Amino acid sequence: MRIAVDDLRGAEIAAFLDEHVREMLSITPPESKHALDLDGLRRPEVTFWVVRDDDGDIVGCGAIKRLDDRHAELKSMRTAVARKRSGIASLLVGHIVDEARRMGYRRLSLETGSDEFFLPARRLYEKFGFGYCEPFADYVPDPLSVFMTRTLWANRDEIGDVT
Repeated sequence: MRIAVDDLRGAEIAAFLDEHVREMLSITPPESKHALDLDGLRRPEVTFWVVRDDDGDIVGCGAIKRLDDRHAELKSMRTAVARKRSGIASLLVGHIVDEARRMGYRRLSLETGSDEFFLPARRLYEKFGFGYCEPFADYVPDPLSVFMTRTLWANRDEIGDVT
């Protein structure tokens, strides 16, 4: 599998993301849906990655959105339905956390759903060190949303002795 920054110009990624937005709208009312559309993902403050399998097919995607110099938001995480629970999401979250750290961010936050459908996503984020938090950025409390965050460290000198 290959993970690469994508310019969101191809028809294949547009269809993949359209399916994502439609799925979110089937689960979550419009006022609680926070998935970005293509225009939102093409904004300069967003970096978008696509995961392709060995045949070149898109099997996953994810993004980070710059909130400020030290804080970014994980956005648009999706795995192809046929490839769920195959490790793609873990591979991608690990990549995005590393890239966010490399870009100099010190905090990475996210919003996901509170419904049972989103339980695997919440468990994935917990596995990568995300903890629950209050709404951040422009979010407001919503019973259909869960907010999570984690601190990123650029190097061991910043965290001191952890033993």
